[in-house]
Amino acid sequence: MAEDAQYDALISWLEACYPNEPEYLQAVKEIVKDVLPVYQVHDDFKRYDVLSRLCVPERVIHFNVTWFNDEDEVEIHQGWRVQHSGLIGPYKGGLRFHPTVNASILKFLAFEQTFKNALTGLPIGGAKGGSNFNPKGRSDNEIMRFCQAFMLELHRHIGANTDVPAGDINVGGREIGYLYGAYRRLENRFEGAITGKELEFGGSHVRTEATGYGLIFFLQCVLATHEDTMAGKRVVISGAGNVALHAAQKAIQLQGQVLTLSNSRGCYVYQDGITEQMIHWAMQEDANHENILEAMQQEFGGEWHPDAVPWNTPCDIALPCATQNELDAEHAKTLLKNGCKYVLEGANMPCTEAAQTVFIDARLPYVPGKASNAGGVALSSLEMSQNANFRRTAFSTLEQDLKDIMESIHEQCVEEGQDDGWINYSRGANIAAFRRLASAMVSQGL
Repeated sequence: MAEDAQYDALISWLEACYPNEPEYLQAVKEIVKDVLPVYQVHDDFKRYDVLSRLCVPERVIHFNVTWFNDEDEVEIHQGWRVQHSGLIGPYKGGLRFHPTVNASILKFLAFEQTFKNALTGLPIGGAKGGSNFNPKGRSDNEIMRFCQAFMLELHRHIGANTDVPAGDINVGGREIGYLYGAYRRLENRFEGAITGKELEFGGSHVRTEATGYGLIFFLQCVLATHEDTMAGKRVVISGAGNVALHAAQKAIQLQGQVLTLSNSRGCYVYQDGITEQMIHWAMQEDANHENILEAMQQEFGGEWHPDAVPWNTPCDIALPCATQNELDAEHAKTLLKNGCKYVLEGANMPCTEAAQTVFIDARLPYVPGKASNAGGVALSSLEMSQNANFRRTAFSTLEQDLKDIMESIHEQCVEEGQDDGWINYSRGANIAAFRRLASAMVSQGL
């Protein structure tokens, strides 16, 4: 079957099966386009229909989470765990608590996670989970009770060698602690069934910093490949959470000039360059302010623009670190017009398909999140290893391990992404991950 016909047939089948899941279908289409030529020339891949099988999750677990709030009222939320692929190791991926969470978003995230995890070279499969519960404005006791009720349903599906969740949006150290405490009591086992834990009970150094730091380590590789450096580069970053702040911190340490941070309410711009002191202040003070970016403007000066995004600020490097589909085609065109030379995703699919096309058509070095955002899950895997060995590794050792993994991912992208003197990082990442997953699937049979 010709590539175009096979693509159309596969996508038509998926659209018929999952007609109301746009995020999931978007992620599948982006990867299938790139990997079809590789699939077509491998008879074993076609015989075992690895492409169709890799597109659909192995298991989707859906459950109700029923609990009492502080008003002694019953609340019911939806919970999910999408175990997309266990081909190369235990299912691995974060939990997200946010009102926008639904099956489509979690299936897209689990699909992307599968390819991201394959790129790390570590023995971890792909998964994602969460709930449409919103912890914002809830008391600590409510969050604890919700986490315990959530784990009451989830615990039977996870374990150190089965499925190892971690944190994601709105699931940080506090939530991980409550979730792990519930798991330990329900299973009567102390094991590495969750990552992102506090150091006192099996957590790892560098886990908090890993995704943001890994993004900048990957950026260093991209710059070096293009005979460029970080020094003096104007960097715009979206987001104001863990990934964005640690990416900003590492970029500043490497002499980059970070100009922006943002959240759902607007954009903070500091044209003189945000300092490491300002980032440290934001990390320490976040819990004490309704809007940490407005508080930064009041504390340090700069400009606060309500309902704005960073992509109108002239820059050399753009790092979208907030959420999916936050940067569209018009934003992409504005970035190019204003001199942006590099775009690396620090979140999961923050660039729309149309925005990706703008960057790729311009032959701009554009790196998808499955490559540049892989630092967090890589460090999670290292935490799993430490838990299994009942040992803790030093911060400096883990930071170097993280850097080595990001350099390895970059090498894979370059090797598979060569395109007439240009590196198509998106295609390179997709093909490198697909080769590993498809080979594992063939080896294991139906």
